[in-house]
Amino acid sequence: MEFAHEQAGDVAIVRLEGRLDSGAAHGAEEGFNGILGGGTPHLAIDMTKLDYISSAGLRVLLVVAKKVQQAKGKVALFGLSPNVREVFTVSGFDTIFSIVPDSAAAVAAVR
Repeated sequence: MEFAHEQAGDVAIVRLEGRLDSGAAHGAEEGFNGILGGGTPHLAIDMTKLDYISSAGLRVLLVVAKKVQQAKGKVALFGLSPNVREVFTVSGFDTIFSIVPDSAAAVAAVR
């Protein structure tokens, strides 16, 4: 899995690419911890190129969401493919996360 991020003012845009499964979960969690350790509790997560997410990947996102909430920040997800969106719907995670259509909407949602 690829994990990259960039800053858009006070918002960190995180790009996930490939498969967020048990093999990639630890690396993704470390990546998110590095961003949150830098004091950015405003995350827009780009899932446009995320092909697959497992329960381990969902756990990583849930842990990140809890940390962001404790820091009084916000998280928004965007660009979910139909199969990834289905995982969020079936698991109920679509009620936990703000899911928006694109980058601009995600950045606006977390500001």
